[in-house]
Amino acid sequence: MSARIRRTVRVRHGILAALLVALGIVTAAPTPAVAADEYLKYYTVKAEYQGAPENLRAIAMRLLGSANRGMEIFNLNVGRTQPDGAALSDPTVLRPGWHLVLPWDAVGTEVQYGLLPKTTPGSAPGGTPAPGTSASASPGQQPGTTGGSPTPSGGSTPSGRNCVKATAASDSSNWAMVRLAPEQAWTRSRGRGQLVAIIDSGVDGTLEQLRGRVSVGANIVTGGHGNADCLGSGTAMAGLIAAQSAGNGGPAGVAPEAVVMPVRVATDSPKVSAANQATAIEVAVSAGATVLALGAYLDPDDPTVAQAIKFAVDQGVVVVAGAPVTGTTNERAGLPDEVIRVAGVGVDGRPADNYVTGAIDVVAPGVNVTSVGIAGTKGFVGSGTQYAVALVAGEAALVRSAYPDLSPAQVASRIEMTADSMGEAQPDGRYGYGMINPATSVTRELPAEAQSTTSGGQSSTDPDGSTDSKRLLFLFPIFAVLALAALLAFRLRRVLHGKRGGDDQVPDETEDTPAPVSAGQQPSDSDEEGKSRS
Repeated sequence: MSARIRRTVRVRHGILAALLVALGIVTAAPTPAVAADEYLKYYTVKAEYQGAPENLRAIAMRLLGSANRGMEIFNLNVGRTQPDGAALSDPTVLRPGWHLVLPWDAVGTEVQYGLLPKTTPGSAPGGTPAPGTSASASPGQQPGTTGGSPTPSGGSTPSGRNCVKATAASDSSNWAMVRLAPEQAWTRSRGRGQLVAIIDSGVDGTLEQLRGRVSVGANIVTGGHGNADCLGSGTAMAGLIAAQSAGNGGPAGVAPEAVVMPVRVATDSPKVSAANQATAIEVAVSAGATVLALGAYLDPDDPTVAQAIKFAVDQGVVVVAGAPVTGTTNERAGLPDEVIRVAGVGVDGRPADNYVTGAIDVVAPGVNVTSVGIAGTKGFVGSGTQYAVALVAGEAALVRSAYPDLSPAQVASRIEMTADSMGEAQPDGRYGYGMINPATSVTRELPAEAQSTTSGGQSSTDPDGSTDSKRLLFLFPIFAVLALAALLAFRLRRVLHGKRGGDDQVPDETEDTPAPVSAGQQPSDSDEEGKSRS
């Protein structure tokens, strides 16, 4: 490209940026300075990604689930001095090494978390504290701890600079709950008696909408409890499963009487060892979880993790995981068939990620999903497969509460068979059996379940057999009336028969046996008649 053409392109980009500012789409004023001790989520721009130059739309698609949120990233970073001394001013121009502050609901292995690297021109980004550590922290000390001791749990969220700062997010939209309408299932089931383990970043147990619905859980990374969250994704998942409707208009979860158990595997970094992932699953199963919701920090493709998932299924636990995406090693081939593989979609049906065709069981909302945010945030609007997983886990809790004797395979089948079909076939390569339907999943009678329970004498509509008991209680009075009517008819026949025989009296109805007959005596005609009557 000639120098003249490059100058022309820069001029056009400058005009475009000026127009965006004039129209109020973006702001040219520098964003407020980020405090030195504020923990943020950020992304370091690469020279290229998958052979193409980096751009805001592609970054937003990977980390926020929607390319349209690229302008949010621009607004958070415009005018801020970068390590090379330059500043972001054109939304179409990014330079390798720049640090882009992200909305707090960004999720992905490329998301960094911690103190923003210094931006003094000429300074090396590595001269600042490593992401996820405080400048005053002692070696080996985890964020959220003081003096080398774990952060106090007991329902309190770590306060101060070690939790992510609430940055901008999209406008709230409750399309997910409007689409699923879980309240239509609540006359049949609300998830009571179900313990849903969320294996992710923990859950903020202090939130009003989650009060009484969060157990202390476990922190696999540092020990202690899991009812604290500095990254937000686990709390958002919990809200989608078991949140209570609050006065601020926040939506209730799919299974509002279920209890969530936070198993914290990510505290300050998206990289979680396979050993910790497997341990988290085993801890959840040992604690009595009936449903497992596997978040964004687990890799079911890892053999160690896959083995732990198989252990959970063998123990009768329903496991819900994200559908595999292109580039995974074995496309979840090692997982048991009972695992429910979920893909996230937007309101327009577009997928939240590049899922492997044919490796999807059901879909659920996973783009621009509204839930509860960690303490200090106004709420949560995020995109990602893990939020679709949470919604399906909530439905699984409804099904298990309504049909407690169903096996994991039967729960998975019920969720699939009652989904609203999408695509051209069922299952469809892109949508599986379709969009989940909580109300239908707890009300529809399935012939396959009826056949499987016939040998056990249980009804398909009530696995614990209570429906059959009710039917028997209803039919018993009918049988009793019929029996009484038959007895009366029999007695009336005896009376009429006696009158036709010329008897002056009705025989004694209490005598059901003939008089004794002596040895060698032949019965008389009257005796034979008595025998026939009796």
